[in-house]
Amino acid sequence: MPFHKITPPDITFFKSILEEKYVLADEENLNRCASDQTEDLHYLPEAVLQPRTTEEVSKILRHCNDNNIPVTARGAGTGLSGGALPVFGGVCLDMKRFNKILNVDKRNFQVTTEPGVITQELQEHLKAEGLFYPPDPASKGSCFIGGNVSENSGGPRAVKYGVVKDYVLNLEIVLANGEVIWTGANVLKNATGYNLTQLVVGSEGTLGIITKIVLRLIPAVKHDMLLLVPFRSAVEACAAVNAIFLAGYTPSALEFMERDALEWSMRYVQSTGIDLPADIAAHLLIEVDGNHMEELYRDAEAISQIVQQYDIGEILFADSHEQKQMLWTLRRKVGEAVKSNSTYKEEDTVVPRAELPELLKIIKDLGTEYGFRSVCYGHAGDGNLHVNIVKGDMSDEDWKTKLPLGIRKLFKEVVRMGGTLSGEHGIGLVQKEYMDIAFNEVQMGLMRQIKQVFDPKGILNPGKILMNA
Repeated sequence: MPFHKITPPDITFFKSILEEKYVLADEENLNRCASDQTEDLHYLPEAVLQPRTTEEVSKILRHCNDNNIPVTARGAGTGLSGGALPVFGGVCLDMKRFNKILNVDKRNFQVTTEPGVITQELQEHLKAEGLFYPPDPASKGSCFIGGNVSENSGGPRAVKYGVVKDYVLNLEIVLANGEVIWTGANVLKNATGYNLTQLVVGSEGTLGIITKIVLRLIPAVKHDMLLLVPFRSAVEACAAVNAIFLAGYTPSALEFMERDALEWSMRYVQSTGIDLPADIAAHLLIEVDGNHMEELYRDAEAISQIVQQYDIGEILFADSHEQKQMLWTLRRKVGEAVKSNSTYKEEDTVVPRAELPELLKIIKDLGTEYGFRSVCYGHAGDGNLHVNIVKGDMSDEDWKTKLPLGIRKLFKEVVRMGGTLSGEHGIGLVQKEYMDIAFNEVQMGLMRQIKQVFDPKGILNPGKILMNA
């Protein structure tokens, strides 16, 4: 069904729901909502609406559904798969005013929040109450919790604590036709019917608009220790990851950074705090946490003994809060650093953890075959490797026509190893053409039918996840 352009009567209707200052069509706001952190993509919406209540969202969706106007929800714009780009124009539903933490239930270890709350601010608010919400994506200082739910985000501590889906108990969502529902219940166990909550988590705004989120929490941990281990072989660094787990240790974070990743990040944040000898090829950033320092010292010492069976340099034990912050800043800024150097594409591959060494070798071999340079880093502890493909000296023609063949071959290898296309960034716009590698036509057909049930006219975030949807 063809979409309709927004007309003056539509704008008049939107202004009857929202204050006029929250119905935006100026060049600055349209351009702000035309892109995210995905490459250099740019798709202008026709109007930006900033609702404050579930009722306002309901009225907007009902009108757009009746008039075949596409609606793309937007959080903080930190996405890396083009999931929030309004590729068909229409309405950009800017959720920045949904920014309240509604209730902290310490008795039941739960929080109810709106989707526009910044993830780090939510974590700090809960920490002050002695509570812990672990998922911490690299952009936690700016991304919204609603976007995290929509993408099923992870972050460094997913290796021990899990990803967003492991903490979402219940969601209030607005369906395409304006109906408002809760997807589940505020309980830790729920075997009542189909799990609508987990269906919506990771659906990238294609099934409904999230307006409230209930998260389960755990007690805050008191202490952590951080080690930076340099390796002379990047493949050995990947191999060491599984050796740590096989020895019976589960770090709270286990991150991999190729030399270029750390070097570019140091230059980007203008840091000289790390010695980077010429023979070092990669690093593992390893964190252990808990409530008893003697146990952490014991675990850190044991892990250091495990990695010494490989060809490593001098291990850095971060011995101050400032040094820990410096190391985490370097890790979290890698993506921005790569982007500042060159046009790039970021793939979010994930394989069973033991297959990481093979995955890294395949990536480098494909780079030689197809003429691209890659900078790899990511959450090695859960097999999630971010592959930043840097344009560098590639011609525009090769970048446009040859590189997609290399990416398709990479994804086929990932699936062959038992992995899949995305660990935490989502499919969005830029990966949907590869979905046939991970799913057969029966599986894809089921997904299309789910989309049809939730959104019969296809107005919610069209053009994402599924081809021709």
